[in-house]
Amino acid sequence: MLSRVHSGAVIGIEGLPVLVEVNTDLPGDPKFITVGLPDTAVKESQDRVGSALMNHGFSMPKMRTIVNLSPGNLRKEGPIYDLPIALGVIKSTQQAFLQRLDEFIIAGELGLSGNLLPISGAIALAMQARKHKKKLLLPKVSAEMAAFVSDVETFGANTLDEVVQFLSQKKELPKVSQAVNLEDQRGVFDVDFSEVKGQATLRRAIEVAVAGGHNLLMIGTPGSGKSMVAKRIPTIMPTPTLEEFLEILSIYSLGHMTNMVVALGRPFRAPHHTISDAGLLGGGSYPGPGEVSLAHHGVLFLDELPEFRRSTLEVLRQPLEDGWISISRSSAKVQFPCSFMLIAAMNPCPCGFLGDPKRECLCSPGQIQRYRSKISGPLLDRIDIHIDVRPINVKEMRYQKPAESSAAIRQRIVKAREIQKLRNRKDCTINAKMGYGDLVRFCQLDVRSETLLTSAIEALSLSARAHDRILKVARTIADLEGVENIGETHLLEAIHYRSMDRKLF
Repeated sequence: MLSRVHSGAVIGIEGLPVLVEVNTDLPGDPKFITVGLPDTAVKESQDRVGSALMNHGFSMPKMRTIVNLSPGNLRKEGPIYDLPIALGVIKSTQQAFLQRLDEFIIAGELGLSGNLLPISGAIALAMQARKHKKKLLLPKVSAEMAAFVSDVETFGANTLDEVVQFLSQKKELPKVSQAVNLEDQRGVFDVDFSEVKGQATLRRAIEVAVAGGHNLLMIGTPGSGKSMVAKRIPTIMPTPTLEEFLEILSIYSLGHMTNMVVALGRPFRAPHHTISDAGLLGGGSYPGPGEVSLAHHGVLFLDELPEFRRSTLEVLRQPLEDGWISISRSSAKVQFPCSFMLIAAMNPCPCGFLGDPKRECLCSPGQIQRYRSKISGPLLDRIDIHIDVRPINVKEMRYQKPAESSAAIRQRIVKAREIQKLRNRKDCTINAKMGYGDLVRFCQLDVRSETLLTSAIEALSLSARAHDRILKVARTIADLEGVENIGETHLLEAIHYRSMDRKLF
């Protein structure tokens, strides 16, 4: 007898429909055959399913059995098809009458005892269920995550027997719901900007960068506070919207990093400079997300920027521009979102003391040039704000009163972001994502400002991309002040943030 169970495959963060067909009692040798581009984990499901069925009073078919995972040209990976295959076998062999089977998209890994184990990609499967107007049935832990997706009836179970009883209408399972207020659930940080002494210029640059979602490069001597400030950036970032939260959660669920404390905030990723290209972008035999995607809607912090391999840094250029990364392998071509703020830090020279008023730099001009040349002009061009970080003196460190708190800074940033959200397109909620048409509409300059910008572009030999980014930063500065039109002071500050272009190269 032939049975069909609706399931899904997770490609990137997208869920695609998969139909699990099970046909038993076929003539031929008593074999269990799985077709439809299954990977090793899918092929091994035969043993897990057999053990789970036996431990719950069911039996495997004695005749030739074929399991087809349709469509046949889509690669299937992981143990998420254990539960659909087991249900297909039960229905095909008429060991239970599963009246409600067609109502659901079903996925789950089976333990040998028949208990259900969490799976990756629960959010993507929930999105798929909503798109196809189906209900969703998953292991309980995964169902709790999938329930964040609205307008989907989600059910969770702990064992195979619970699923069979539920689909046979002999037992009810409660719907899983997740009514979460992201603002109320915002994590309590153990760091705060009030701990940062001095550095008024740097604090201002950070506020502008976060308010508009701009990339930022800090250049300063060792111990000047670059890393300390970077680690406090999440404390001033607005709480993610529900749509952003679901995207973050869907990426983290692929790597089984399902800690809600991590997902409820903005991600902060700080990979070591020895990271590989694949570790940064994503990869593997079957592509998974890299650090740029794990930083989606958050911060990617690259400390000691010139210590990263130049080839590794160069692969950042396309993700910074597009907000998506495409990974091609023989098994699949996958796209992951990676719309992040790049925060980078570096020393001015190999020894770190070039320009320090108290310590002498021992580097030769050639060493300095080689050190700085690891960062290409095109990559630097994509960083909106460059800021010098000067070391603080002992009096500032010991006796200065606590500075402004993260909560106060965040309040201004949230207000500026609300202005941008109301003004810009739905897919362009921050100034850093404005396109050419948005610049023409929202970044008009008066005659004096036009003259000032033209002179700055010519004097610094800046590119057209740098021109656009200056306007975006100026627009953000005006938004922080609640001003409708960009003024000369806003433009001057934005131009000042590009001055490192020619200092570095």
